[in-house]
Amino acid sequence: MQITTPDIGVDKATVAEILVKVGDSIAENDSLVLLESDKASVEVPSTSAGVVKSILIKEGDSVTEGTVLLELETAGAAPAAKAEEVAKPAPVAETAAPVAAPQTVAQPAVTSSQVVEVQVPDIGVEKALVAEILVKVGESIAENDSLVLLESDKASVEVPSTVSGTIESIEVKQGDSVKEGVVLIKVKTTSAAAPAPVAPSVETPAPAAVAQAAAPVQQAQPAGDVEIQVPDLGVDKAVVAEILVQVGDKVEVDQSLVVVESDKATVEVPSTVAGVVKAIHLQSGQSVSQGVLLATIAAEGQAAAPVAAATPGPAATKAETVPMAAPAAKVEAPVAATQGADKLTKEQQAANAKVYAGPAVRKLARELGVILAQVKTSGEHGRVMKDDVYAYVKQRLTAPVEAPKAAAAAVASGLPSLPDFSAFGGVEEKVLTRLQQVSIPQLSLNNFIPQVTQFDLADITELETWRNDLKGNFKKEGISLTIMAFIIKAVAHLLKEEREFAGHLADDGKSVLLRNEIHMGIAVATPDGLTVPVLRNPDQKTIKQIAVELGELSKKARDKKLSPKDLQGANFTITSLGAIGGTAFTPLVNWPQVAILGISPATMQPVWNGKEFEPRLMLPLSLSYDHRVINGADAARFSNKLTKLLADIRSLLL
Repeated sequence: MQITTPDIGVDKATVAEILVKVGDSIAENDSLVLLESDKASVEVPSTSAGVVKSILIKEGDSVTEGTVLLELETAGAAPAAKAEEVAKPAPVAETAAPVAAPQTVAQPAVTSSQVVEVQVPDIGVEKALVAEILVKVGESIAENDSLVLLESDKASVEVPSTVSGTIESIEVKQGDSVKEGVVLIKVKTTSAAAPAPVAPSVETPAPAAVAQAAAPVQQAQPAGDVEIQVPDLGVDKAVVAEILVQVGDKVEVDQSLVVVESDKATVEVPSTVAGVVKAIHLQSGQSVSQGVLLATIAAEGQAAAPVAAATPGPAATKAETVPMAAPAAKVEAPVAATQGADKLTKEQQAANAKVYAGPAVRKLARELGVILAQVKTSGEHGRVMKDDVYAYVKQRLTAPVEAPKAAAAAVASGLPSLPDFSAFGGVEEKVLTRLQQVSIPQLSLNNFIPQVTQFDLADITELETWRNDLKGNFKKEGISLTIMAFIIKAVAHLLKEEREFAGHLADDGKSVLLRNEIHMGIAVATPDGLTVPVLRNPDQKTIKQIAVELGELSKKARDKKLSPKDLQGANFTITSLGAIGGTAFTPLVNWPQVAILGISPATMQPVWNGKEFEPRLMLPLSLSYDHRVINGADAARFSNKLTKLLADIRSLLL
């Protein structure tokens, strides 16, 4: 016999916990499944004694009244049940007439157009701004085409279309503040109506045994489990800054799952498939590298085929559902056990027991290591809801992370703890940005590099005159021509001759690895800290091409749109103080590179020409280098050659 979801007073509920396993012997009124809604937690009891034959749902599923939860094999009622099934062809035939009605009602939906609403997905923040609308009314789009660009203080997200069709209307405008569930765009499509007949097809076999057996088939649509791994981030390690999805969430292709941060950038890792999140294998604050298992997603299959296969009879439906639902239950149980076993101490679990919360919320608190007494409640009578726990975890993610601080202190050669300043007026704590925090270990590596800085001055008087002559025409094309474009071109030209400056010290310290290509890191200041996007092969590009790409990279860095590839592969870095001020500085070599060039603001200075002093525009250069690879004489020669190139840029043509 089948156990179905009773009337629990709400339209939908979530399977919070499955309390039995296949093969368990149960008595009448034994609890089978724990369902949870925003109103209450309900344990569904068995209506009969027997043995659990199959479990047709899994934790995280959304169920409604009448959904089949599991099948029982009852000792005394089995023959009667079979007799009833044999005797049921007549009722099936009697319901044939009513079945035709919903199918004919559904036919117009297939032949006519359907308007699909594209809503704001869960982007990990409460609100975001509409930064750009990427489509127009009447425009034809394909599935997964980007529609709207949303921006928050954490990230920029392009919202893709879930269907193919024509833009019917745009419900938002640029600058609007939106949150999850807000309708962005309406898409008119005929193909998207195909799923509509599926719902009547589930109801087509009017008898309960057939209709209820068909329902779990739709829930068992996943064609297989897909493991999502951490991609190549361009660095050895990164920290999980935020987990954007939960177990049971439905995700689309390219939907962001996790935010990871390194000393170079913040990157959102997208899903490669559409489906339901089956398991999350990472925790916030965890250090990860390429290939680490991130999440398991039950990939979506085609709904029509399983439904069609199920319609001949209950037996076929049960045969297909059992082998998929049973392993799911086996997988979920150990995951929950391993995740929740050691997050809280016995004392903390005892404290949680005193808080008013449902079993599913308590389970979630155990998995996430949350002390419920610290959570701000929103339910009636002070009841803790799941959303309260998630809100608490998100709030904690924005607080200073202790683990990275401890790691940074270890890298910083064991500096002692700070003294107590309370006797001297106290302190006010200002939290570093996430980018600044994760940069500390990378910057601390400089402690192991014997670094020297070579200072020089380049006469750029003629170069600046030429730049001023050119920048007017460049500006008409929307290109900003800065002195940096000329410096990049000159340095790239020089690195082809002085290859050691763009090389790397081998791990064994016995050789220098000389790179075959030049990829130049350009330091860009952003509100969150310094980031270094990479300009590819500047030695092969014109000044104009360099100026265009330089502007694009700088904009992407400030808009937090840099991809992992934008930050990888640099073998020399240039950092500039621009017009901020100063006369010189010592930039830190960015390991594993061996050299970095610092640029300070140019100033007019009196220069002796052999007869008199004349005003010349002088550019301060600061070349820092790893003394294990580069000698002082080599560095002096490099900077001297660079000053000559900048003094007469025409020499690049020789």
